[in-house]
Amino acid sequence: MAYDEGLAQILRDDLHDVAGISEKRMFGGLAFMLNGNMLCGVHSGGGMFRPGKEREAQALEIEGVAPMTFTGRRMGGFVEMSDEVFVDDERRARLLTLCRAFVDDLPPK
Repeated sequence: MAYDEGLAQILRDDLHDVAGISEKRMFGGLAFMLNGNMLCGVHSGGGMFRPGKEREAQALEIEGVAPMTFTGRRMGGFVEMSDEVFVDDERRARLLTLCRAFVDDLPPK
């Protein structure tokens, strides 16, 4: 498996009461979709989060959060954190709040 199932379970627990959440295997990892739009996910070595371009700077202010460079190039509107940082409930919750603010406003797919 290319992602840590323990990290995936942490996100499942975080999102268990959010209506419209589904899981989709993508890019060797596991993405969590909200009404068909990517919200966050896990990949080898950590997690990815989608705060959107407007909230990306706020997300990067959280200690341990870095720009998403999944393909070797920066992906605007996405950030990532290592598995060591991922397990910090407070930082992960702050990121998820930013992501929800962005993805909640997107039309369902």
